[in-house]
Amino acid sequence: MPMQKKAFLDRRSPPHIVTLVVIAGLAALSMNMFLPSLPGIAVHFGADYSVVTLSVSGYLAFTAVLQLFIGPMSDRYGRRPVLLWSLVLYLVATAATMIAPSVETFLLARMVQAAVVSGLVLSRAIVRDMVDTDRAASMIGYVTMGMSVVPMVGPALGGLLEDLFGWKASFVVLLLAGVATLALAWLDLGETNRHRSTDMLRQFKAYPDLARSRRFWGYTLTATFASGAFFSFLGGGPYVATEFLGMRPSTLGLYFFFIATGYMIGSFISGRHASRVGINRMMIAGNIIAAAGMLMSLLLLLAGFWGPLTFFGPVFFVGLGNGVTLPSANAGIVGVRPHLAGSASGLGGAIIIGGGAGLSVVTGWLLTPQSGPAPLIALMLASSLAGVIASAYVVRVQASLRPGVAAPDTAD
Repeated sequence: MPMQKKAFLDRRSPPHIVTLVVIAGLAALSMNMFLPSLPGIAVHFGADYSVVTLSVSGYLAFTAVLQLFIGPMSDRYGRRPVLLWSLVLYLVATAATMIAPSVETFLLARMVQAAVVSGLVLSRAIVRDMVDTDRAASMIGYVTMGMSVVPMVGPALGGLLEDLFGWKASFVVLLLAGVATLALAWLDLGETNRHRSTDMLRQFKAYPDLARSRRFWGYTLTATFASGAFFSFLGGGPYVATEFLGMRPSTLGLYFFFIATGYMIGSFISGRHASRVGINRMMIAGNIIAAAGMLMSLLLLLAGFWGPLTFFGPVFFVGLGNGVTLPSANAGIVGVRPHLAGSASGLGGAIIIGGGAGLSVVTGWLLTPQSGPAPLIALMLASSLAGVIASAYVVRVQASLRPGVAAPDTAD
């Protein structure tokens, strides 16, 4: 059945790309806007910094678990209702973070905030509902290019709000942004899942089918390791900036422009060229770019060059590489089994975010006042190199399939 023509602010038609950007952008904003406030939150609750960083790693872990359910639920009940109810839950949790009487309550509310991940999961599935795999990579590239403005502005705005009003100001802005996003989704997000499953159990039974696909694992691991470098940076970057560079929250927020700008440029490149170049070559190129950036950072550190620019400058290439890699990897994940796009997006996303949460925790363990920044840089480099290997594995699997013949579901 051909997809109905898109009309902005008409919930009877597929959503406009602007709506997908906003929905995905809210999830990105919720991830990083408050990062410059982590030291301030620790002081407010009288908690150790390592405990407060659970608001990053724990949030990622909950995000991973939720994605296991969001995808199948959207395949069963539709993209629109799952997304709208997730946004309502997000608003309740965001309000709770501001009135939390203890760090434990704050962390619990922060975990529930992870419901906003539905914006990332379902934006990919919605795109795959609308177009084929190669075009999906381009469209996801444009969506991520648009939403990458958020990571550019978010930490800078969060740092400024921290300096002026304290840490709660960031969550006030998140609450207002959530209300606006819910209103936009209600008005514009038409249902795109025209082939809903008959029951939830059937969708969960799809996971073994996905797990048997070598290409699914290749694309998922590529995205996991590419994202892993970024999540390691989220977990350790604020600590390195405050402990080893003596940066204020507002200054730290501004330096996040490096990785966010790289991500926006990489996503633009994906939008322009993924459908022509092919998703596999885009993934390899993106991971090589990210690894080269972190190798540069490590060499500068070993040579004795250390400062904000020598730390944040090479991280630009991690953002650039991720922008090139992730749209293609995500398009591959949801394209292996088109009839299970929601479940594939959910399972793949759970693995990706779960890996990111693990690396974020490892970063917190490795960084100490005595360690210096080297453990963070080395971990980001290792994750990027693993992404290169995973991308090469996808190419090898693809080459093993019969030329010119589509891979059957049981042999890819």
